[in-house]
Amino acid sequence: MVRGRWINLNGMWDYLITDSRILPWQFYENEYFPFDGQILVPFSPEAPLSQVNRQLLPDETLWYSRVIQLPEGSFDPTCQRLLLHFGAVDQICSVYINGKFVTYHKGGYLPFSADITDFVGENLVISILISVRDFSDTSYHARGKQQLERGGMFYTAQSGIWQTVWMEIVPEDYIRDLRITPDFDNGHVKIRMRTECPDNRYGTGNASYDVQPDSDKTSSDSCEDAKGSVHASALCRIYPPVYLDADGVTDELCQQPITEAFLKPGKEISIPVPAKYQKHWSPEKPWLYPVSIEYGEDRVLTYFALRKCDVQMAEDRYPRFFLNHEPYFQSGVLDQGYWPDGLYTAPSDEALIYDIRAMKDLGFNMLRKHGKIEADRWYFHCDRMGMLVWQDMPNGGSSYHHWFVTYLATLLNWMRIPVKDIHAKLLSRTDEDGRQEYVDDIRGMIRALYNHPSIVTWIPFNEGWGQFSTKQVTDMIHKLDSSRLVDSASGWFDQGCGDINSLHYYFLGLPIPRSKRVLALSEFGGYSLRIPEHSACKNTYGYKKFATSDGLTSGFARLMEDTIVPSVKKGYSAAIYTQLSDIEEEVNGLITYDRKKVKMNPLIVQKWNARIKKALK
Repeated sequence: MVRGRWINLNGMWDYLITDSRILPWQFYENEYFPFDGQILVPFSPEAPLSQVNRQLLPDETLWYSRVIQLPEGSFDPTCQRLLLHFGAVDQICSVYINGKFVTYHKGGYLPFSADITDFVGENLVISILISVRDFSDTSYHARGKQQLERGGMFYTAQSGIWQTVWMEIVPEDYIRDLRITPDFDNGHVKIRMRTECPDNRYGTGNASYDVQPDSDKTSSDSCEDAKGSVHASALCRIYPPVYLDADGVTDELCQQPITEAFLKPGKEISIPVPAKYQKHWSPEKPWLYPVSIEYGEDRVLTYFALRKCDVQMAEDRYPRFFLNHEPYFQSGVLDQGYWPDGLYTAPSDEALIYDIRAMKDLGFNMLRKHGKIEADRWYFHCDRMGMLVWQDMPNGGSSYHHWFVTYLATLLNWMRIPVKDIHAKLLSRTDEDGRQEYVDDIRGMIRALYNHPSIVTWIPFNEGWGQFSTKQVTDMIHKLDSSRLVDSASGWFDQGCGDINSLHYYFLGLPIPRSKRVLALSEFGGYSLRIPEHSACKNTYGYKKFATSDGLTSGFARLMEDTIVPSVKKGYSAAIYTQLSDIEEEVNGLITYDRKKVKMNPLIVQKWNARIKKALK
């Protein structure tokens, strides 16, 4: 959804942290409002890069303010619309434009937008005021591994704007969104375009996009039934497959299309890709097809890939992961996306690229994005660089009973004693509103990330934290997205549903269950080495501690040789090492928290990654 006319609003904003939720100008109607200072957006106030370094507490409100003057002639409200986009704001926020309420959003991980055209004055001055509240781990909202009192496996809580804010100038009739699904077996791509127009905007057509668990349809798909829509279709052009660089899809890439088709708003169309141009996406060869779509005066650039990831019965009579109809071992790393200076927010685009490239260089072909939903830019880099992604839904619920979901669960898992997910109190999921919000967030996550070819697996629950109605949630995800796999319960509390029998191995022996589903070692390792000059904390948390890099490397090699590689012949088809980088007290990363040192011998890690992939053949 790349357009030519957009305005980046990252930068310095005024901010205030107060115990009042009342609009500032209700206190100071005709006076300059005394803000606390300035904050660098998109970094949360807890992050050093924000230049604030203050924790937002659950009973406080964080206010942001910025005034934008649009250049004269840049925007015509009589025939254009002005959209305000937020990548993510943690956790609950309200947006005001020129003193008037515009929109409200709940959920700290999902993007949202607002049409602010009707709130902009004639002089094109835009005063933006945002209020934010974040309950962190004191409520049932999704929070990942944030905790107000960090320590061990839980990390510094962050709040407020933590992804890019931008504005976009679009025509009156414009493309609202796209849903792109590769049809690998037939060499087609399926595209559905939804549009926005005046009648849909102001009439009964402006309905929710929420998808019900038993349906993949929306209550109002588009403008095709709205009076006043002037464009019957859009011209879709598909271009030859390329390896995209960090600049993404640009006009320079879009020279001669290989095929064209017309899209009718709200209707999915299947477009054949000419046989001679069919190239399949994989981590080794991440071919992407640039696409341009013209709808009246609106034009967007995007891309797709031809790839298929499913589970099939292999020749050794074990269910295995297949990529493009070939057995494919997924050797991955747990990636929680924390940085010492930006917390949830990478300090730069180069930092996002570095993490992906570092893992590819070590021989890994998959990342499990754990405990958060990353900035959209990160998934783009995985798409273009060739990195499979397993995506967690960040966990929520009330305080966790670790004696049950961590310690006892580890023992029960090793003994293969099943536990039903009906114990709402023990699994911290007694609140009905919290359960409904969690389901809504999963729908939003799938909608937001659906078009990224790198994502091959959804993970709704991890280690029983806030787990509930696993079978129903899994069925809902399959109906929302039948093109990907579902790891219903990563670690333990398996309910016999989903595509993957997913186990974690840190202590005791590695279970080798006979399963009709594909077996995945979705977490293992966690070996620790603290390097003082590259560590954030004096305290050390990890599952097995080493004093030197050589010792850590040797321990990893023994684990791979004695346990992990032999498990492949016994049915395991994926293994995910904990973890990509150190995070605060957790010093079990392959690289240090500051990203300045790889802690193991890279050649040894590469060797064992090559061996575990060959063990499948």
